[in-house]
Amino acid sequence: MIKQTAGRDQLGEFAPKFAELNDDILFGEVWSREGVLSLKTRSILTVTVLVSKGLIDSSFQYHLASAKKNGVTRDEMAEILTHVAFYAGWPNAWAAFRMAVEVYKDDAGADGGIFGLGAPNEAYAQYFVGKSYLRPLTVPGETVFMANVTFEPGCRNNWHIHKATSGGGQVLLCAGGRGWYQEWGQEARKLNPGDVVIIPAGVKHWHGAAKDCWFSHVAVECPGENTANEWLESVNDEQYRMLR
Repeated sequence: MIKQTAGRDQLGEFAPKFAELNDDILFGEVWSREGVLSLKTRSILTVTVLVSKGLIDSSFQYHLASAKKNGVTRDEMAEILTHVAFYAGWPNAWAAFRMAVEVYKDDAGADGGIFGLGAPNEAYAQYFVGKSYLRPLTVPGETVFMANVTFEPGCRNNWHIHKATSGGGQVLLCAGGRGWYQEWGQEARKLNPGDVVIIPAGVKHWHGAAKDCWFSHVAVECPGENTANEWLESVNDEQYRMLR
């Protein structure tokens, strides 16, 4: 459940009932019905309605920031506002774009970081939630294979295991943005640029971006015998959304 205190903080003394309805009903109940509509979808709807009514104020800025936090990427927001412009009016869209540029200006990592974005990771798309991009840095078979993997906000791969009869496993060199790594039965670990993750063969795990930030890492495939990947179930959406 979303914990909101803006109503009480700003209007608690002047309009306590309004503050209660804002904090406990609108945000505490309506926004928390994620089983019906996801937070991302609710953010898109709210932004659309506010632009349509021309309400480009501090509350709109708050909802833009919330949309970003709830997984609406910079490219998605640009497309949403472009689409809405034809129905809500060009001046309203212009005003919304000016504020969106400010909210998304620190959207670091969207370019793939120092190693570049690469191409859409279509070959492995079925094993990811959200969009990822792959830029090989070495040639497989000629040396240790290394590739820069970039995750859009909210993107993560499924639980999986790197298998090998000897050796094997993987090393992650975190290059940009913020992300997560988790082994089965363990707490999730926050990842920042410069972090290194050693993943032994046989360990069930997943990794990906934070829900409100792009993330890139270089994946290094460790040499081994009879190496293979076993892809498993996706990461539980509710547990992922609770990561802070």
